[in-house]
This record gives sequence, C-alpha cells and structure tokens, in this order.
Amino acid sequence: MRKDYRIKFGLFTGLVMLPVSLFAQQKERVSVLRPVGKNEVNISIGGKAFTSFLYPDTLEKPVLYPVRDANGTIVTRGFPLDPKPGEPTDHPHHIGIWFNYENLNGLDFWNNSYAIPADKKHLYGWIKTEKILEAVSGTVGKLGYHAKWVNQQNEVQLEETTHFEFSGTTHQRIIDRVTTLKAVNECLFTDAKDGMLGLRLAHELQIPATEDQKFTDNKGNVTVVKAGDDHIANGNYLTSEGKQGNDAWSTRGVWCKVYGKMGADSVSIAIIDHPKNPNYPTFWHARGYGLFAANPLGEKVFTNGKSAKNLHLDKGESVTFRYRVVIEDGATTTSVTQLNALAQDFAK
Repeated sequence: MRKDYRIKFGLFTGLVMLPVSLFAQQKERVSVLRPVGKNEVNISIGGKAFTSFLYPDTLEKPVLYPVRDANGTIVTRGFPLDPKPGEPTDHPHHIGIWFNYENLNGLDFWNNSYAIPADKKHLYGWIKTEKILEAVSGTVGKLGYHAKWVNQQNEVQLEETTHFEFSGTTHQRIIDRVTTLKAVNECLFTDAKDGMLGLRLAHELQIPATEDQKFTDNKGNVTVVKAGDDHIANGNYLTSEGKQGNDAWSTRGVWCKVYGKMGADSVSIAIIDHPKNPNYPTFWHARGYGLFAANPLGEKVFTNGKSAKNLHLDKGESVTFRYRVVIEDGATTTSVTQLNALAQDFAK
C-alpha cells in the first residue's frame, strides 16, 4: 500500500481557507424511513425524495436507487429496474450507486446480474444484506447495514459493515459512505478493472459519442449506437488533475466530477476520494457511455501493466473505504474551488 500520498489537487493547489459561502447554506432535514415488510430504506431531504437503499433478494447487491438532485431530477439511469425511453440498456448490473469488485477470491461480484446464465452463476458472488444497523433522521441522516459477500453456496468470504451519512441544502445533496470489509477467511482482491464504488449516469450526463459505440451484455447481445444519433447526451468529466472528457479514464485524482444539462438545470455529480483509502488517490474508471466509478485496485489495467495493486487480507483482517458523493443542481455546477474545499473537509 502506498504510504506517501497526501492530499493534493494537481493543477488546483494552494487552497488554504474554506470559502464561507460553501457551507453557509442551511442544511435541510433528512428523513430516513423503513417501510414495513419491504427490503428498502427511503431517504428524503427537505421533504423531497432523494434515494432509496434497496436490498431485495432479487438483486445481487444492495444499491442506492434511484438518485435525485435537489430539484427532484433523477440523475441515475433507470434501466433495468425502471427503464426510460431511449436510454441505453447495456450492462444490466449497473444499478444506481453500488459498491463491489470484479475479482475477490476468483469470484466476480461486479458483473453479477439476472442476465448471467445459470451454468455460469458459480463464477459470480452475491452481497446479501443481513441487517439494518441504524436508520436515523435529522440534520444529517444516518443509515447503517451489515452484509455478507458470499459464493453461490452461501460460503462467506467477507463481512461488510457500511455507514452512510446523507445531507443537503437548497441545491446540493451529499452522500458520505464508509465501508469496512472484514475477511472471514483469507481474501485476495486481484487487480481488476471493475470496482469499487460505481454509479450509472442518466442518459443526459453521458459524453456525446464521436464514433459508433458497441455494447455487449452478459448474454452476448450486441447494441450499436451510431455517432451523431444520440441527441440527449451532453455530459463531460473533469478531474482534480485537470483531465477532461474521455481522458479522465485510467488517471488518478482526488476527485472527479461529471456535469451536463438536465432540462433547464446544470447538474454535476462528483466522487471524492479519501486519503486513508488504499492506493490513494484513486484511479477513475470513468466511461463516456455512463459508467462512473472509483477503483483504487485496478492499477494493472490503468497503467497498461506497468504496476499492479493486489489487496490481500488475512483471516480476521479488515480494510476500510471512504467516499463522498456530491450532487449539485442550479445555474452552475460545483466549482473546482468548492470541490477542493469539500475534499479537504471530507479528509478531516
């Protein structure tokens, strides 16, 4: 694990004081409610629906879905749970916001979905939520859960404990996530492309395609999107190191944001890394077609084999991952100065 990384902001260093205006907005009340008889927890902020934590047996992992900005606009893709007309239908395992990994002890937790054939399911892992630990409303809403990462025989590889904090103001929503993974037996996260914290963007926040795009789902079905045919996508990426668009992919940064127009609003979603995370600052698995992920353990792929990052846990050992997600709507998107300040605040 790297020991020499400290908070840095590449092209945007030098921030000493947090702008007063950044945190001056009054926080709205957060409601965290558990409907009786349902495997879900609903979160609203300022009396408006924000997101739901879903953990039914029909899903292969728990997710936050859908996710809305403060104006109520859904910023995550609808497919496969609630498809929207004209949106892409590739990668059925991309649902809302999730956390998992492509190669843990040889099991693929990332790509598992209803689309995997029965004879291939043994290659995939499940994350099964066993208990809600807390569901607390207030100025900051709190949600905690315990889950187990298992194979198809329900043999436990890891125990997961995750705590969310939700907060918001008139034009902003923040999700702080802290996830601790404890090895029940020896565990090896083998360096792989698909991980760890991921979200699938609404169609508008995709980058406009400059060439034909081909997508293959888990059943081998191929979808081709012709360049110039998509008049909805208008998104772009920007990282703390100044990388933009498709150039953000495979690069490191303290934060990365995607931004674009949704209706009359400018909307942005930023993921902020934490200096205590493994292999900080993270690599960005940020794809123009709408996958937006932070993966600190994909170093071999992202450096073209120049180095690798395999994470090993002995039995009983644990590792913790911390992330902040910031969603902004209004006349402008979250600025570089604001994101640097939010990253400094989160690092505390």
